Amino acid sequence: MSQLFTPLKIKSIHFRNRLVMSPMCMYSSEDGFATDWHLAHYASRAVGGMGTVILEASAVQAEGRISVGDLGIYKDEHIEGLSRIATQIKQNGAVAGIQLAHAGRKASNWAAGGESRVLHTPEVGGWEVIAPSAIAFAEGTPIPRAMTMQDIESVQQAFADAATRALNAGFELIEIHSAHGYLLNEFLSPLANQRTDGYGGSRDNRARMLLETINRVKTVWPAELPIAVRISATDWIEAGWSVEDSVWLSEQLSRLGVDIIDVSSGGVVGGVRINIGPGYQVPLASTIKKAVGEKLLIGTVGMITNPEQAETVLVNGDADMVFIGRELLRDPYFALHAAKRLRAEISIPKAYERAF
Repeated sequence: MSQLFTPLKIKSIHFRNRLVMSPMCMYSSEDGFATDWHLAHYASRAVGGMGTVILEASAVQAEGRISVGDLGIYKDEHIEGLSRIATQIKQNGAVAGIQLAHAGRKASNWAAGGESRVLHTPEVGGWEVIAPSAIAFAEGTPIPRAMTMQDIESVQQAFADAATRALNAGFELIEIHSAHGYLLNEFLSPLANQRTDGYGGSRDNRARMLLETINRVKTVWPAELPIAVRISATDWIEAGWSVEDSVWLSEQLSRLGVDIIDVSSGGVVGGVRINIGPGYQVPLASTIKKAVGEKLLIGTVGMITNPEQAETVLVNGDADMVFIGRELLRDPYFALHAAKRLRAEISIPKAYERAF
């Protein structure tokens, strides 16, 4: 029997298989609102057999958007559009998830050509960016304003408020984005966080922002619904955050009751060379799973593009769930095709049965 298509239960939620649509920014919103395009995009992946569909990074504050085209969950008016998407995902058999995010010093970009590329300034419609410390992401990018205690409190509450909106919209899973050099990841990494107060310095202090934010979210998110956290397992640079740090952090997250760690990597500073290849992040997930796999579930992501590769990740015990990203942009029906190739039983929409 295919392990990829083995059902899973986390708290009160049943997952029909171990395949997860990884959050991927679409840069197709205006003022954070979901559109009919988003509805078709996400619903089609549920129709296509994915076990879980997680919406793209959804900003908890307007100033936390990576770009002007980012999806938002920073005001109650966003709930209606998000609810339509969550409903369609669930009606088509998948678990509806959403990633809650704040871009920190990597915010305030134009959205162009399907990607967030060119940073823009307040003079041309951008906004001031914030970060743990007044350190730019890379040469030529703005120097962010170092966050005050009031900023920290505001962001933590924004995550909790966003979680409430996600619940009201009908989502069954939230993922806290603490990877890829965005705000919560910036606090973790000594490359971006050079504070001298209780949120900087030691590893314990640098993790405080993330852990406090999760605790704040848990005050509004029901105990019977799962929480995932996406982390960058390594900064890919010797002076930065390491896999050993991530093992330690995963222990802390398990004690907080986090259910899934979505293991990615990199993104906290520019110009870092990463040897990218098929499944290049699987060893990172495997290391964390070997250390804490009995306490929570581990997901892996990164250039996983075919069913056999995904199945092997689970057979080898490297992860519990496989997050698929860009391959789902190329093939919305990846899961249906994977089930056929792996000879796994899967529910196929009646209208599509003759094709599969």
